[in-house]
Amino acid sequence: MTVSPDVLGSINIEKDLLGDFVHVVERAAIASARTMGQGDAEAADQAAVQAMRKAFEGVRMAGTIVIGEGERDEAPMLYIGEPVGAAAPEGVKFPRVDIAVDPLEGTNLCATGAPNSICVMAASEPGGLLHAPDCYMDKIVAGPACRDALDIEAPVKYNLKSIAKCLDRRVTDLVIMVLDRPRHQDLISEIRAAGARIRLITDGDLSAGIAAAVRGAAVHAVFGTGGAPEGVLTAAALRCLSGEMVARLVVNTKQLEERVEKMGIKDPKRIYSAKDLAPGSQIVFAATGVTTGALLTGVRFFAEGCRTHTLAMTYGTKQVRFVDTVHMTDEPGPKGVRLY
Repeated sequence: MTVSPDVLGSINIEKDLLGDFVHVVERAAIASARTMGQGDAEAADQAAVQAMRKAFEGVRMAGTIVIGEGERDEAPMLYIGEPVGAAAPEGVKFPRVDIAVDPLEGTNLCATGAPNSICVMAASEPGGLLHAPDCYMDKIVAGPACRDALDIEAPVKYNLKSIAKCLDRRVTDLVIMVLDRPRHQDLISEIRAAGARIRLITDGDLSAGIAAAVRGAAVHAVFGTGGAPEGVLTAAALRCLSGEMVARLVVNTKQLEERVEKMGIKDPKRIYSAKDLAPGSQIVFAATGVTTGALLTGVRFFAEGCRTHTLAMTYGTKQVRFVDTVHMTDEPGPKGVRLY
């Protein structure tokens, strides 16, 4: 039977590829979890990268990595611009999809067995995710109640008062997540001076940003400077959760200015919202826990296989799912399938 070249090209990314993307992050999480606690962050990251890349080979799409492990010379796999997806049969066009990945967010967390290490990806139609350079980004992330209430150019105390007002709380009731880095010493002092409480984290500002957008997670906002690629992934998640974010690239060298311009960003001082960073009309976000954290349980191994816990979200269809999957690798024993 001859298949029209446009039949598969018109597939809805959210409805038709969500299950494939869940599989991609699950495979990455299982592979990296095998290295958990062994003290080798590089090996953990490579395990996730290789498993994710292999899993992409089974997805019926013409994907392009727009946020990845780095540029081609620096990252042999899942580099920016790398094509991913299954080979299309002759006469068939698979849908074009932009892909953002963080194969293992929290490599050090995985290496030490600490909480909140996750495998992450986002997908959208072409142009639906900002092609951000691998540089720093100033960010403020909060939940849906704080929409249009954040100002990255305003003093810290102003934003804290604004967040508290939106949440009908006092500033002293707020919990703010900040990466524990020397560059944040002044920021931390300003937050404490305003009276808010701080939860310092060693890694994982992406998972922190998601937590800030989820009611009941006991985190009200994330402040600080982190990676721009992680910022785009956070924005994709926030679009699905209706969260709020303001951000600005930190472009402070001539080399960075050239890289930013090369990637099509005309105004390096532009202030972005979540919608600016992830403007797609179809967005899929998927993350699987590697080590147990605030939102996701880590990978659990047993004799016949393992169990994973995944957060899968879509923007257009407005769905948030927690996917609890048992992966059988061997025939179950005489006592049957173990689900824990």
